[in-house]
Amino acid sequence: MGTVDSELVDALVGVVGAGHVLTDPEVVAGFATDWTGRFTGSAGAVARPADRDEVAGVLRVCRELGVPVVPQGGNTGLVGGGIPYGGGVVLSLTRLDHLGPVDPVTRQVTAGAGVTLAALTAHAAAAGLDFAIDIASRDSATVGGLLATNAGGLRVLRWGSTRDQVADVEAVLADGQVVGGVTGLPKDSTGYDLAGALVGSEGTLAVITAARLRLIPAFTERATATLAFDRTEDAVAAIAALRVLPSLTSAEVYYDDGLRLVCAHRRIPPPFATTYPTYLLVECADNEDPTEALGAVVETLVGLRDSALAVDEPARRALWTHREAHAEAINALGPPLKLDVGVPPAQAAEFEREIRAMAAEVAPAATTVLFGHLAEGNFHVNVVGADERADALTDRVLRAAAARGGTISAEHGVGVAKAAWLGLTRSPAERALYRAIKHAWDPDRVLNPDVLVADPAT
Repeated sequence: MGTVDSELVDALVGVVGAGHVLTDPEVVAGFATDWTGRFTGSAGAVARPADRDEVAGVLRVCRELGVPVVPQGGNTGLVGGGIPYGGGVVLSLTRLDHLGPVDPVTRQVTAGAGVTLAALTAHAAAAGLDFAIDIASRDSATVGGLLATNAGGLRVLRWGSTRDQVADVEAVLADGQVVGGVTGLPKDSTGYDLAGALVGSEGTLAVITAARLRLIPAFTERATATLAFDRTEDAVAAIAALRVLPSLTSAEVYYDDGLRLVCAHRRIPPPFATTYPTYLLVECADNEDPTEALGAVVETLVGLRDSALAVDEPARRALWTHREAHAEAINALGPPLKLDVGVPPAQAAEFEREIRAMAAEVAPAATTVLFGHLAEGNFHVNVVGADERADALTDRVLRAAAARGGTISAEHGVGVAKAAWLGLTRSPAERALYRAIKHAWDPDRVLNPDVLVADPAT
């Protein structure tokens, strides 16, 4: 290591201890590659602070030495937003795993940035409550990452995205100053919403160290069903009909090509003996068994070809596996191009066909698999084997989403993967405001300089 690197490492050791500054290239490499394997960078060191004060100390050291810092949680991101590209330090927050007591009056809890979603959910369940956000990477994804990307997931239909679950945020600025808090007051009208600014900021403004989170009721009864259709249009119409159910929590779409991939990868049977083009996984949750109410609406659905209703928890998990195992089955084929796009739900069916046509035209030899959150018009586009055509396909798909009044990122964030296309859905005035906000919070561009507002001139 060079002189500057040695000085940096010594300073970091003085803050977090020798055992929590990682410099072995093989170890550091694991922090410099994202979950998909598509985004890879390099870092001089990984610092693993234990608390807010150590986070502040690391940031002061890096700012003084002019070293960029990339905050990282469970490293389950999909747009390269938590990967170091220009050297510097990865700030791993997984040791900030404190969970406070659940407040039954406000239905809130304080969670450190390194708490996994699974741990948070179990903690809430022990108090008779639940956390609204649920994603397939629940065992690895952390609270800090959920907030930084404004994660969505499987229950946005009923409860909204992560932003809707946040009462307060504690964070450390690039110069080591602490902002925000975790009091979670039910009412507070004292100016700008700092928590709102930090949720979705992708680690570019400050390092989130803890959050005060809202909890929801822990419903005791669930009804889960997979519905088969010939077309996406019929699945969209089914969601409109199912919305009469107050207990409707999830409506997830996937297709026959993805189902066959999952069943082969996991060596599990499909939900039906006959194959169908389109599948809609729906779930209702309540304190009284919603099965009868769900069944009554299902019987009225136009275009329904078949239905599979889970009769017990193993059957329920089997139906969910058909949807949740898509990402791992796709990754088994190779590093995928992953695009997280959304359009108004009424245009979802046309958009699905448009995406498939684009992929066939731009990368005909590649494997394309779609799935997603149909109630929000949110498709996860996965293309394995696009190779040198990846950027061209990305451009076509993102422009198509924007042309329909949609978004280039419904829940994964912008990261580095989509920074060049931010202008498709954000005006020059909005992007200038982004840059001004970035400068106000992080004038020296220490935090995640390659992400979201990557180039001050764009």
